[in-house]
Amino acid sequence: MHIMQSGHIRERLCALPLSPGVYLFKDSRERIIYVGKASRLRNRIRSYFTSRAASSSPKLSSLVEHIADFEFYVTASEEEALVLELNLIKRFRPQYNISLKDDKTFPYLKIEPAGGFPRIVVTRRVMQDGGRYFGPFAGAGSVRIVLHLIKRIFPFRSCTRDINGKDSRACLDYHIGRCLGPCIGAASKEEYGHLIKQVALFLEGKTDAVLRELRRDMDRAAGQLQYEKAAVLRDQIRAVEQVVEEQRIATTVKGEQDVIALARAGDICSVQVFFIRDNKLIGRESFTMDGTRDELPGGVMASFLKQFYGSATSIPPFLLVQHQPEDSRTIQQWLSRRRGSKTRLIVPQRGARKRLVDMVAENAMQELEQRRVSDMSASETIQKALQGLKDMLHLPTWPQRVECYDISDIVGLSAVGSMVVFHDGKPLRSHYRRFRIKGISGADDYAMMQQVLRRRFNRYNDRNGSSVEVWGSVPDLVLIDGGKGHLALAAKALQEAGAGSVPVASIAKEREEIFLPGTTEPLVLPAGSAVLHLLQRIRDEAHRFAITYHRKVRSKEAKVSMLDSIPGIGPRRRKALLERFGSVDAIRAAALDEIASVRTMTKPTAERLKHYLCNCQ
Repeated sequence: MHIMQSGHIRERLCALPLSPGVYLFKDSRERIIYVGKASRLRNRIRSYFTSRAASSSPKLSSLVEHIADFEFYVTASEEEALVLELNLIKRFRPQYNISLKDDKTFPYLKIEPAGGFPRIVVTRRVMQDGGRYFGPFAGAGSVRIVLHLIKRIFPFRSCTRDINGKDSRACLDYHIGRCLGPCIGAASKEEYGHLIKQVALFLEGKTDAVLRELRRDMDRAAGQLQYEKAAVLRDQIRAVEQVVEEQRIATTVKGEQDVIALARAGDICSVQVFFIRDNKLIGRESFTMDGTRDELPGGVMASFLKQFYGSATSIPPFLLVQHQPEDSRTIQQWLSRRRGSKTRLIVPQRGARKRLVDMVAENAMQELEQRRVSDMSASETIQKALQGLKDMLHLPTWPQRVECYDISDIVGLSAVGSMVVFHDGKPLRSHYRRFRIKGISGADDYAMMQQVLRRRFNRYNDRNGSSVEVWGSVPDLVLIDGGKGHLALAAKALQEAGAGSVPVASIAKEREEIFLPGTTEPLVLPAGSAVLHLLQRIRDEAHRFAITYHRKVRSKEAKVSMLDSIPGIGPRRRKALLERFGSVDAIRAAALDEIASVRTMTKPTAERLKHYLCNCQ
């Protein structure tokens, strides 16, 4: 280890080695504020003291500003540096490192060392004591759900008695079939050990092996006329089969793998891990990471992989990840060494694996949204956020009704707009509205947003019919998803639509900055601000609503264009088919004779259509 004296940083930079290693930055009070690893210490540490680094992001700028001293460790390899970096981050928990919340105290399930009658317990310490550990789990709630599940299926003991088989009576668990009763000699060490072996297989996701053993034991018991024992085994088999059925997912992905994806909002990141064994989802865990603001997705993913698998008791041969992690080669080598055989990091680009990663990413996003909703659910919190919103944005009235608008398109194609409404800080879904963009060519988000606003407020001016409550309500704030340019054109559109007195603001995704009319500098709210959380939630809901509609429109257009591309299917036949079946999927599922019976259709055309649709799913 080499300790650098404060005040001599610039003079010492040139003397740094080109070896791989780990560096630690300290502030003026000698506190470790950042730990990093490098393949070349000199190049990496010097990069922090350039004008480009100091201005690249607020987080990095703040870090550089607080560096008063540093020290470093030289290692033999990048993999060695990765392990040391992980250990030092756990030890010091530096302010500027991304951190997995509460990683020191993740719970595990432990099967006590073999011999005797081992219990299965929850623990937060992994020791080399001969026990078998499964985890880590995200929290005590998750691990206790699993413990309750296996206890329901497998009758292992949960008491703390010294087992000698000579107790005069058993506890209630034995009488209700939740324990084999080794305390009274009702089960031998061999029988109990066999049960614990089945529990271990189940926790590893090897449910097929568990079912084979249970069926074999049931057949043997029945053959020996032990019908009561056979009935107990039958019930265990049914319980395992029910769990297996619940775990199955619609995917063609095979083998053992973990699937990891994340979603971020400001400084908080939700990470979801799905554990797949034998084409079954045997469990999932959700984790929260702090300090992710201004970090690239690859950096966040790398930090999670190192911290999670640094304490994991098992590593599968494949990790499907949403983003390519930084230092992926080194991380892959480290994972392979920890596993004892090759582990591959894969970022799927298409097919079943990509759909699986997308599903996990959607779960991560929903988990983040649920957390935000939970944070905002208390009435007092909502009132505080609304009051803060009024004060910080200088609104003339209490923001009871907030409308937010977003645009979704792909290079101008299938463009749609969304309008979501929050009333007293809560979504008013009956007032949500969707817009198909008309007459705008190319990816002109500004013009699209102006069109949506004009159409909405022109409906206010010409309101009539059943939607008068929606269009006849004047919002206390119009929120735009975008930056300064979006705000200026939105304000102009409101003015032209006769709604120039309605307050308007915009929120930009990149730095979560709030732009207001007539101000040159954006408003930057603290990461934990209740006002920022409310605005983010409203903005994200508008984005979600727009994306959902855009996917629906794009899917419909793609299916219609699919029919257009089939020889012999023109506008008349396409219209007749859709009128009869409603969708391309329904046409695909229909019988050949049923398709041929549609007006204007012939048998050869129906055969050609059926063949095309069944081979282009």
